[in-house]
Amino acid sequence: MTDSIVWISGATRGIGLALARTVPFPNARIINLSRRAHPDFESVQFDLTQPGTYEAVGAHFAAELAAFRGSRAIFIHAARYSTPLGFVLDLDADDYYSSIQANAVAPLVLGRMFLRAVRPNVESGLMLISSAAGSYPVAGCATYCAGRAGAEMWVKAVGNELNARNPRAWAVAVRPGVRDAHLVRAVPVESRQRSGSAEPESESACARAAREIWAALPVRAGASVLFFDEVANAHW
Repeated sequence: MTDSIVWISGATRGIGLALARTVPFPNARIINLSRRAHPDFESVQFDLTQPGTYEAVGAHFAAELAAFRGSRAIFIHAARYSTPLGFVLDLDADDYYSSIQANAVAPLVLGRMFLRAVRPNVESGLMLISSAAGSYPVAGCATYCAGRAGAEMWVKAVGNELNARNPRAWAVAVRPGVRDAHLVRAVPVESRQRSGSAEPESESACARAAREIWAALPVRAGASVLFFDEVANAHW
């Protein structure tokens, strides 16, 4: 019987995949949440842009945690809606709404589903992957920036609620310090030049950052956002 269960949305690429591959808990049960099944990990399929599919994730949280007899449960939300990016006034309306749903609404809904399913006798952790876009307005990435900023503020407020109700549960946002290939390549060139965005980090950089993130968990009381620099050193 496993002592740890870890859900990771978007464990099919980028930092989500790196976090799945570097889970430090022996014999942990790792579950990928994404549109595509993962060849190496158990998967529950859903679509960030389709809120009707979220219920399958919530039902999985509830069923698995009700039967769980281990001591540690963690949900990492690393998935995001990658495309299209562009100036708000130029975006197709349907794409714009999908981006808001996926990047701003989904993290808060899925995070609540997980926290409602956890039991008080289990160490329970919620991590929302964020980025510097939560603090720096980047032209062409308005909904992504808003989603990251909103998730970080949500985690701060929810963390205070958890401290009052369930001291064994924690919630944190993480800025990994590695650039996302799909995001950087999609940013309009004129915005990329002004913001100083460089080329995407390598797969090895994602793995390095993932290991440093795991080493910083569980978060200490009162911590809400973890920042990692380009060599993945954490500061609070």
